[in-house]
Amino acid sequence: MRVGLFDFELPPERIALRPARPRDAARMLLIDGAQPFADLRVSNLPARLRKGDVLVFNDTRVIPAQLEGTRGEARIGVTLHKRIDLRRWQAFVRNGKRLRTGDTINFQADVCAHAEALHSDGSWTLNFAGEEPLEVLLERAGRMPLPPYIASKRPTDEQDREDYQTLFAREDGAVAAPTAALHFTPDLIAALDAAEIQRETLTLHVGAGTFLPVKADDTTDHQMHAEWGRIDDATSARLNAARRAGGRIIAVGTTCLRLLESACGDDGVIKPFAGDTAIFITPGYRFKAIDGLMTNFHLPKSTLFMLVSALMGLERMQAVYAHAIGNGYRFYSYGDSSLLLPQVGA
Repeated sequence: MRVGLFDFELPPERIALRPARPRDAARMLLIDGAQPFADLRVSNLPARLRKGDVLVFNDTRVIPAQLEGTRGEARIGVTLHKRIDLRRWQAFVRNGKRLRTGDTINFQADVCAHAEALHSDGSWTLNFAGEEPLEVLLERAGRMPLPPYIASKRPTDEQDREDYQTLFAREDGAVAAPTAALHFTPDLIAALDAAEIQRETLTLHVGAGTFLPVKADDTTDHQMHAEWGRIDDATSARLNAARRAGGRIIAVGTTCLRLLESACGDDGVIKPFAGDTAIFITPGYRFKAIDGLMTNFHLPKSTLFMLVSALMGLERMQAVYAHAIGNGYRFYSYGDSSLLLPQVGA
């Protein structure tokens, strides 16, 4: 499909620079099949789900994955993308043309990394020196990797270390937050429990590639960056049992959706999974694992807007986004939410 079909105009003032407070006070646009749109709050979520439904969350934790350093007199910016092993990461490098294989990049707090290999997409393999755990080095030298559409408008600060983590974050490794889950609070979780809505977690370490623009003119020419994910045996068994009992599987975020679909066979059974996924979902895709999606509002011509268009239909999502823009919804990572429930049998 032509990438231009997924374009739309977003007024800059619609981009949220801070999350709602409390988090579950964010707005939520409900799209339930062919029914009219409903303007709600995230705190209304329990009333819009059914007993036995399952919300699936991503428990990845965002690490301070952005670093500023030097190679000689050249300033080098680094955004870690995908972990390779205990000391090596694949990273996107600003001013990378000044870098050569074998060079050392010196960051603050006596942290340094060696440039090992240049990849075809312009990213580098960096090997961090020393014996201290890399997580300790990043806490010392790194900063939270806010999306460029926020970081270009204000500096990252200490508040972002709390704001840019979900309530479920426990597995270090993401360089971008699974932002749909940023709206959840202890009070909302208690309300979901009272409504007998089930919860499950999986892990997908979101990479910086999620923010890269689609530069191809046609979706068939775009290549996704791989991300590592895991669904354990017990979780997959509970998800399948819940679905057999009539519960709906609602992915909280596109990261959960992509991993669930990667782990699901054509028979609709979700299997245990551990490894990389580079699944790219566009209109025409047949969903196997999920029955709905809770997600924020995405960038024009992004792979994520293509994904929600695959779930609900492109024309439907164009109308959804026109409604959201016209009614003052806040967009992107710190913005408002939507609950997408496709029409059964569509």
